[in-house]
Amino acid sequence: MITLDFVGTLAAAGLVLFAGYAIQSRVGLLARYNIPAPVVGGLLVALGITVLRVLGQPPVSFDTTLQAPLMIAFFTAIGFGASVPLLRSGGPAVAVFLALATGVAVLQNVVGAAVAAGLGVPPLVGVLAGSVTLTGGPATGLAFAPLFEQAGVKGASTLAVASAMVGIVAGGIIGGPVGTFLIERRRLRPAEPVAGPAAQAAVTASDTVLALEPPDPVPPPLAGEDPGARALLKGLVSLLSAMAVGSWIGAGFTAAGLTLPAYIGAMLAAAALRNLDDVTGWIRLPHRLLDDLGNAALALFIAMALMTLRLWEIANLALPLAVILVVQVALIAALCLWPTFRLMGRDYDAAVMSSGFCGFMLGTTANAMANMGALTEKFGPAPRAYLVVPMVGAFFIDFTNAVVITAFLNFFQ
Repeated sequence: MITLDFVGTLAAAGLVLFAGYAIQSRVGLLARYNIPAPVVGGLLVALGITVLRVLGQPPVSFDTTLQAPLMIAFFTAIGFGASVPLLRSGGPAVAVFLALATGVAVLQNVVGAAVAAGLGVPPLVGVLAGSVTLTGGPATGLAFAPLFEQAGVKGASTLAVASAMVGIVAGGIIGGPVGTFLIERRRLRPAEPVAGPAAQAAVTASDTVLALEPPDPVPPPLAGEDPGARALLKGLVSLLSAMAVGSWIGAGFTAAGLTLPAYIGAMLAAAALRNLDDVTGWIRLPHRLLDDLGNAALALFIAMALMTLRLWEIANLALPLAVILVVQVALIAALCLWPTFRLMGRDYDAAVMSSGFCGFMLGTTANAMANMGALTEKFGPAPRAYLVVPMVGAFFIDFTNAVVITAFLNFFQ
């Protein structure tokens, strides 16, 4: 048996991550459906370990000590994006879209639990195949998996990844057709003249949101000092400080008898620090750098988590999980075609937002942006959609979805 310590495991996760990038760049289908590179690499390693186990060969032993800190670092970076002034800048449409997404997350869990109970499996399996992995994506699914394991859902991590992957593919497949159907059937057109839709379609969720924020401050360097190094240091210290305070907050929640994932306290601490800085300007947080640090932590976390999946543990739940996911996909498609489109204004931007809603309520914000990009490249720009969808999908829904998941987890325990 090959045994790797926590440094070796982190290095292996990095190699697996870049292997995933290489495979993703060479297999067009993976890029088309926005399958994340760490998922590609990590699942291949998990499959290889499963084959070795079946053949009776000794598998690799990993030390996942750094997995939880990486996960918390990612969600802490999300917390730094939860700015009240940023939410206000989006206007009422952002609040309506967030309320809609939160309500649908609740509905996903109700429907998932009901279908699971009807199939004779624990309702928490339906919740796991609900907003945990569909609205939340693979990161949220893997973050909550230990709590579901404690509540009796065997193989929760593997179930979470399977659900998230089905959701990502489904969100990429049906989001575009949903938006196209709404646009063509109602003969909708952009409110503004068509100008450079291809350039707009290439904008990422984080770029769209961060464009609304003030540029990162660049303090005057001291003699011989690299200003980039100081900014990196400030970002790391800010991230670690919020994580440290968050651990105290989490300990308080635990003492009060609340079952919460480890990252909630850190998210709250980061959000508080961000909004304090927005008001006072004392810290002048490097927002883009924090976003980059969070994305790097997420990629390594997912790669490391997937390397250690036990795929053989979910064989008996494959059919119930498939049924639950089919129902969930049909539910989101129906909601995008009617209430989402109507609530967001029944115009061209609303149709594009419905396509994006389908993407991130089943997969990730990357799915949402890809869906909207395909529509705007064909039909023209949708500036309101590009303002609203990434603000909710990339930042705010993670807060409300965590509350929803925690409520269902405590209810069914």
